[in-house]
This record gives sequence, C-alpha cells and structure tokens, in this order.
Amino acid sequence: MRSPRQRGFTLLEILIAMTLLAMLMGLAVATLRAAVSATRSGERLITRTNETRTVHEFLRRQLSHAMALPFERLEDSGENRMFVADGESMRFVAPMPGHLSRGGPHVQWLALGSDANGTTLEFDHAQLNGYDPEDPKAGNERPPVLLLDGMRDARFEYRTLDENGELTDWSDVWEDPQRLPIMVRLVAEFDPDDNRVWPTLEIPVLAGTAVPAMFGGGLRNRGQPQPGTGGDGRQ
Repeated sequence: MRSPRQRGFTLLEILIAMTLLAMLMGLAVATLRAAVSATRSGERLITRTNETRTVHEFLRRQLSHAMALPFERLEDSGENRMFVADGESMRFVAPMPGHLSRGGPHVQWLALGSDANGTTLEFDHAQLNGYDPEDPKAGNERPPVLLLDGMRDARFEYRTLDENGELTDWSDVWEDPQRLPIMVRLVAEFDPDDNRVWPTLEIPVLAGTAVPAMFGGGLRNRGQPQPGTGGDGRQ
C-alpha cells in the first residue's frame, strides 16, 4: 500500500513566514534599543542627581563654616571686607575641605553665570595668606570649578538681624560687607524636562549666628511673640 505523498511549503507560505520572522526580529531590536536607551537615560539621571546632591552638601559645608576674617581693606574708608555678595555672587573666607585645607583659610567665591545650556554655578578659591583683591588668583590660570549647569534660573539670598534682633526677610541684596549674614540660600530652578530638582537649601552661617549671641541677641522671626509676653508683645 502506498504511503501518502508529503506536501511541502508553497513559495507563498515561505514568503509569509519570512516576513513574519523579519517583523519579529525588527520588534525585538526596537525593544532592545528602547531598553538600552531607557537604561542610559536612567543612569544619566542618577548621575546628575548624585552630582546635585554633592553640590548641595559642598555648599552647605563651605557656607556654614564661613569665617569672620577680612580678606580686603579699603584704604580710603578703612572698611574691612569679610562678606561681599549680591544675587549673583558672593566672596567669603572659609576652610577648604580635606587636603585642600593646607595653608590655612581660603578666600572662596561662588558666581552665577550662563552658557548655551542655561545658568551655571562656578566655584573658585585662593589662599587668604597673601591674597590680593586686584589679582585674586595671583596669576594662576586654573579655571573655576563648574558645580552646576543647565539651570533655568538661580539667585543667592541672605538673612540677617534687624535692630530689634529679629530675622529679616530673604533678600538678594547684601549691603554690609563688614559682617556675615545669619543665613544664606541658593534658589534654583531647572527646566521641567530636566528631571533634576534642587532641594531647599537654607544654610545657617555659624560665625554669623555667634556674633548676635555674644551680645545677648537672639534669633527671632518677625511676628513671633517674645518669651514672657502675650501675643500683642505686652508683659
């Protein structure tokens, strides 16, 4: 008895199978590329987030340890400058971290600028010993350190005590270079598609808060009742 003859694939079936296989391979490649792109994007975000956190901690350390040491004296007025600042920059004296602390305190400055990617934050420093305000880096051509970039907007703000010993409102104007502020903060914003967030950074300047305490002054917010008084300020 003859066995039935086996039927093979037709050319059309082979073409359909090859087309489906090609589509599946294309889908697999596209999925793989999307996964790789997402992984790299996530890694970049993690890296930039870690960089932002590092800058956050660095600024907190340096500004909180600002010292009541003058780095410039104006001969005509006798003014001893120890904190020169505005909304875009500040200059002060503080110890450097780690091995950079050799040689004593350093004059340090932070400056907001701009480039093709938006607002930038740069840091630079020079030893206080031998510091020349007219040539801060003594001919050293070392470029400043780029701490942050790609910000949409940024500004420095300061708080001090008024004549009643109360904390003033935040201001991007610092009018008395012969004293340290009580608090400093950097207000910064990134574009929504950047995915980076700048946490609130309000830094107490330890030497600045110590000075009022030496004279019996306390830190009080405006509108806060004094101890031992009623809400209207009466005994």
